[in-house]
Amino acid sequence: MAACTTTPLPPDKAPAPTVTPQPVPVVPPVQPTPVPVPPKPTALQMVPTTFASLPGWDKDDVRAAWPAFMSSCSVLVKQPNWKESCTIARSVNGSDDKAIRTFFEAFMEPNQVIAPDGATDGLVTGYYEPLLRGARKKGGPYQTPLYKVPDDMLTVDLASVYPELKGMRLRGKLVGKKVVPYATRADIEKADFSGKELLWVDDPVESFFLQVQGSGRVQLTDSQETVRVAYADQNGHPYKSIGKYLVEKGELTLEQASAQGIKAWIAGHPTRMQELFNVNPSYVFFKEERLPDPKVGPKGALGVPLTPSRSVAIDASQLPLGAPVFLSTSMPNSDIPLQRLVMAQDTGGAIRGAIRVDYFFGFGTEASENAGRMKQRGNVWVLLPKQPL
Repeated sequence: MAACTTTPLPPDKAPAPTVTPQPVPVVPPVQPTPVPVPPKPTALQMVPTTFASLPGWDKDDVRAAWPAFMSSCSVLVKQPNWKESCTIARSVNGSDDKAIRTFFEAFMEPNQVIAPDGATDGLVTGYYEPLLRGARKKGGPYQTPLYKVPDDMLTVDLASVYPELKGMRLRGKLVGKKVVPYATRADIEKADFSGKELLWVDDPVESFFLQVQGSGRVQLTDSQETVRVAYADQNGHPYKSIGKYLVEKGELTLEQASAQGIKAWIAGHPTRMQELFNVNPSYVFFKEERLPDPKVGPKGALGVPLTPSRSVAIDASQLPLGAPVFLSTSMPNSDIPLQRLVMAQDTGGAIRGAIRVDYFFGFGTEASENAGRMKQRGNVWVLLPKQPL
């Protein structure tokens, strides 16, 4: 192995390595790939159109919508842009279809609602006025309380400081010198609210869904009377859908996540009922009202009674509360058209967005069934007073 080695030269005698210069390649500058910038969402659009373009306008029985419109006008007439049309409406014969149609076409202009993302359709759900069984005192099957507004809950109207936040309210409670968020549903269910019970009912599931609906009736078995429990206030936490939660967890499919499907899931998983309810931190407090006429619906956010099949809840930050709305959608779980004139007389914690409508089905078993299954796509036109030329 030693014979195969080469004796190295001393460092100062070693030949210098020969370096052949290489041409430097000319590399063109790299142009950066432009990153597409998503278009900024535009504002909600109201695009004027004609009554002839409203699908089903000529077939709708507008006489059925007239009482609801006159209820809206009792509030809208105080606004300058509505004063003239609502004043003239008092002279219209409410039983004359042609006269009503002529009034709307002469004094109103339909405007198609287009969402900030450019969508022309949105989600249409349904709600109703439920009936629960209850008593004024706890006992027997009546173990679930409906609460009044707690004395320690503060409501701050933000518009008094920031006018641009009109309609926004902050709920909380005072701890020392600080206002902190009010208790969530989970906290309220564990807390001692003794003395704040309005009534006691016999079904915690129906009590939860009563809060989702916002108002209802309670048949009192100890006095044989039926009273209305109306929305009084809310704890300030945002509404979160328990149906969406069950879908995300793989417990239900989207098609199964109706009110009926959720109730069936709870019946099959009774030990997880409160866990599910606590997903929604929002909690509604009630007040009791007399029920002199069972045919009259509960009052909505506009302050007037809701009319079955002619009143809807909308997002009042997007659409004008009280305004007539032409809705084009379909009946629950079907392709049967539902195209009619309705009034935007209510709001709701889950109703958020430009084209997001909650259709009021009324009171009774049929209303309950329809509302629980209503989850359709729909288009919306808002009728606004014509502006003077």
